[in-house]
Amino acid sequence: MSTPIRVTVWGEFRHEKKNPKVAEIYPDGMHNTIAGFLGKDADITVRTATLDEPEHGLGGSVLDETDVMVWWGHMAHKEVSDEIVAKVKTRVLEGMGLIVLHSGHYSKIFKSLMGTTCSLKWRESTDKERLWNMMPSHPIMKGIGDYFEIPQEEMYGEPFGIPAPDELLMVSWFTGGEVFRSAATWYRGYGRVFYFRPGHETYPTYHQDEVQTIITNAVRWAMSGVRIPDVCPNSPALEPLPEDPEAASRSKIGHK
Repeated sequence: MSTPIRVTVWGEFRHEKKNPKVAEIYPDGMHNTIAGFLGKDADITVRTATLDEPEHGLGGSVLDETDVMVWWGHMAHKEVSDEIVAKVKTRVLEGMGLIVLHSGHYSKIFKSLMGTTCSLKWRESTDKERLWNMMPSHPIMKGIGDYFEIPQEEMYGEPFGIPAPDELLMVSWFTGGEVFRSAATWYRGYGRVFYFRPGHETYPTYHQDEVQTIITNAVRWAMSGVRIPDVCPNSPALEPLPEDPEAASRSKIGHK
């Protein structure tokens, strides 16, 4: 690819500051771990942004210079500015890709784009997660086998309050017996949205090869290559139009 995909990895960066267990797993923050493996791809350039930066790190020209955004949030969804959410949503509708990870299912931006509750069941315990590949031919699933396992993860269970996905890529099974639609895509405006379930902060999920592969593949898939603002233009005809008899008649009456 001649022009690199410009990725912004957005994260709360709160758990890492407050929970020593999380800080041990992600000493530089989850956002930097994700940016780190994405940045190893020669076709991707990465920047990061976090909640406590001015305008959550998304002010100025950041959104204009982002082709794909990766979003991780959890404990501070309500602290995200509605104004910033509206700007991110506008960019998605114009063609920016959005990858929403784990507890980002309850973020303002994901709920706004889905138009539903996005609620679910959960349990933080010792569950193993087995993720089944439902669409091996999909570009996001490139390099992933029939399934892979995460030794310990937070459980998410159905019902998941999302609209029917345009593409359902993976379904998870947990040791406790629950299942979950764990990887799915939607098209919103000119943008592409991917939700990927794994990634609870107290587990080293983002260090796992399969998880890194899927997120990297998703960045490539989510790159639409277009930006089409909503201007609702009046459009001239491409071909000559036949004369409207009623319009011609009205014109003659008006000239008497």
